This record gives sequence, structure tokens and C-alpha cells, in this order.
Amino acid sequence: MPQKPHQPHQPRSATPATHAARSRSFDAVAAQYAASRPGYPPELFDAIEERSGRSLKGARVLDVGAGTGIATRLLAARGAEVTAVEPGPGMAAQLRADLPGTPLVRASGDALPFSDAAAFDLVCYAQAWHWTDPARSVPEAMRVLRPGGALALWWNTPHRETGWAAGQDARFARRLPGYDRHRITDDPDTLFRRHGLRPAFRAADWTRPVPLDTHLAMLSSHSQLAVADAGTVAAILEDERAALLDVFPDGIVQEEYGVDLTVTVRPAGSS
Repeated sequence: MPQKPHQPHQPRSATPATHAARSRSFDAVAAQYAASRPGYPPELFDAIEERSGRSLKGARVLDVGAGTGIATRLLAARGAEVTAVEPGPGMAAQLRADLPGTPLVRASGDALPFSDAAAFDLVCYAQAWHWTDPARSVPEAMRVLRPGGALALWWNTPHRETGWAAGQDARFARRLPGYDRHRITDDPDTLFRRHGLRPAFRAADWTRPVPLDTHLAMLSSHSQLAVADAGTVAAILEDERAALLDVFPDGIVQEEYGVDLTVTVRPAGSS
């Protein structure tokens, strides 16, 4: 497994009003989100187990910002006992419909409704930590972890530097004012260190072949498009369909991702 620190690309912090609007936008596209967003490869969960020092089987896991339950389902498949935390009503309703047996709490990672003695083995954020206030969410995660438990944050990072994906980025940048390639900061490791977190590293690279319609639905489930003018988005996606058919004439888009992960263990002697 590659061990070198990696610079993950996630949504750049915006103004508070814009950030709030984008964070709320997912509720309107919850079903689309569940159907089109990528999951995560097994190597990610192997890396979480290695860095946290324990198996996911039988682990008490808090999946914060669980969304529609994409990571929740995969964690449970590894044998974890998962409780999902999701603030958005639309996303939570979709999770409840898809995973009716999963405990679900409507709350934010900035104020977890669990006692200090909750003693979770793992608190995780899959594609969600950038919507929190780290000054609040990190202490909250550490508070509900057992001593020796771990906080894990991860993101699917599209490979967008070359080839067809770079062309897609360029087209979106021309058509969408403020398009930011989904970064949280230009220096994420400094942000992590500021809040006592370990640097991120590339846990795995993987490819997801999907029908063109699924790829376009995935694009439109991102917050920047979800809050944009509907007519503008429709025109952009129609043009994108034509551009991608030139690259993938069989209609199957080869989405390439890296998974960026940071795992921070709560000291065993802490209280």
C-alpha cells in the first residue's frame, strides 16, 4: 500500500451562505445520489483496519454524514455494527428506505447526541467531513470514541489531471462560474494538522465502469450543479453527453478514482 502523504481534492471552503446552501442541496437529489454515486474499494477498508489497529468485524462504528448510506452499507458488509448520523431529511429518508435495519440518528457531526461514554471503536466521515466545522467536529468525534478508538476521514478523488476527465473539468469551468474542481483547500494536510489529525495518504486507486446516464446523474448530484440554474445544468449535461460519446462510443464511462484517507487514533490513556 502506498504510504506517502497525499493532497486530496475536496470541495473548497466557500462563503458561509454558499457553503450552507450547497450542504443543503443534497436533500433534493437524494435518490439520484444513492443511485449514481460511487462506492469504495475493499482496499480502503483494509487500510482503515491497518491504521486503526483493529478489525471492522464486530466494531462499533459511527458513520457521520452518512448521506444515503453508501459507506454505511459497505462497513456493515465488513461486519461492523454501524450507527448512521445524517442531518439532512431527504438523505436520511433515503438511507432509512435503503437500509431499514440500520440505527439512524438525525444530527450533525458538530454536535453528536451521544454521551462521553458512547465508546465507539471508529468514527468515520465518508465524503462528508468538509461540510463540518473542524474546530467542533474533531473534538466531538474524539469525545465519543473509546480510548484507542480511531477517527477516519476519506474521499473518492477523481483522476482529473489528464485525458477525458481534464477536458470535462475545462468544459465545466467555462460554463459554471466559480467552478472549483471540488477542493476544500489547496493544503489539506495543514488543515488536518491544525486540528490534530494525521496527514492523508492514497489508500487505493480504482476504476468504476458505468453507463453514461449514470455518470451524468452522478455529476448532477454534486452540490455545485444541484444549486445551479436548472436550464444551465441541463444544457451543460447535454453537451457533456455528446463530448463523452466521442470518447466512450459504447456508452460506458470509465471513471477513475483514488481514495484519500486519514486515520487518527485517540490516545489509549486519554479520558
